[in-house]
Amino acid sequence: MKNSIKDIIEKGISIEGTQINIIGEMIDWVRVIDKNSIVKYANKKMKDDLGNNIEGKKCYEVLGRKEKCSVCVSSYTLETGKISKKEEKIGEKIYNIISSPVKTDKGEIIAAVEVFRDITKEKELAMNLENKNKIMSSDIQFAKNMQERMLPIIGIYNGLMINYLYKPSEMLSGDIFDVYKIDHNHTGIYICDVVGHGVTASLLTIFVRQSLRAISKNETNINKIIGELHKTFLTLNLEADKYFSVFFGIYNNNSNEFKYINAGHNAIPILLRNGNITLLEARGYPISNIFDTVNYDINTVNLQEKDRLILYSDGIIEARNNEGIQFGMDRFLEIVKKEKNILNKIGESVESYTNKQTDDYAVLMMDVV
Repeated sequence: MKNSIKDIIEKGISIEGTQINIIGEMIDWVRVIDKNSIVKYANKKMKDDLGNNIEGKKCYEVLGRKEKCSVCVSSYTLETGKISKKEEKIGEKIYNIISSPVKTDKGEIIAAVEVFRDITKEKELAMNLENKNKIMSSDIQFAKNMQERMLPIIGIYNGLMINYLYKPSEMLSGDIFDVYKIDHNHTGIYICDVVGHGVTASLLTIFVRQSLRAISKNETNINKIIGELHKTFLTLNLEADKYFSVFFGIYNNNSNEFKYINAGHNAIPILLRNGNITLLEARGYPISNIFDTVNYDINTVNLQEKDRLILYSDGIIEARNNEGIQFGMDRFLEIVKKEKNILNKIGESVESYTNKQTDDYAVLMMDVV
């Protein structure tokens, strides 16, 4: 008759020919420990690695120790009858150890079976991955800080007082805006929305900012500026699904003229004057590699003191609640018309409307002073 682990403990029967022959061939270490912490059985793998004289020794002596482990899974199993687990470093290796009870037909706990699985490589891989993730997180945090530092400083630019709201959906954003001096009388203004968000989109926002500032230095021809931006973008040789929209304008503080074009930006900027709203509508294609050349209609509006320009991205309008209903243009315009602290109210309203932000959003507000 075939024997069991219980027989090994109770009768001292050798392992050959028992129901646990399969254990003997396992690549994991397996041993049976009685209530006196004596190793009653060890499989072939454990004997090959630690020596043939394992059986009959104290369980901790087999592992080269003079006393019990600080956390003894077998003691817990023998006391409670429950399976217990731990990780332990033995020599230069790390093992996942699982202890299971051996019971008689009457339910008496007579021994514990310990299985040692070598997880050294898994631990090394996990540690390497963790270290790489830390480096990546640090790099992303640095990129986030850089992206935020590239935003314009709140203040006055050639007769425009600016303030803004900026909220990435992730650490990095695909939205960017800028206000910068082209020359003594002209100020460049834009808001850009790169398709997608995250690292790829954030890199393109940096490209847009640096390119526009360089291209428009002492240049006030809007079509020429955006045309050069498009040419520069084509040199990147990106895939067709990488593109961006941009609303770009130039303000002349001598004539109070604001000239602008819209390269596919579907969040139409707003002119607020004496409580009345005017949408600065203009049509145009996004900046992409679909077209070899681009040309846009230039629109002009004369600004007055106390006028307010509001540029924003579609992440606000398209924010959805739990029912999938968008925040919408009407809610946005209501805030713009009635609220004194517009930026705070927009942020609060969007956050309370949707329980999870899924897209970047930004608002650039400029008051003529």
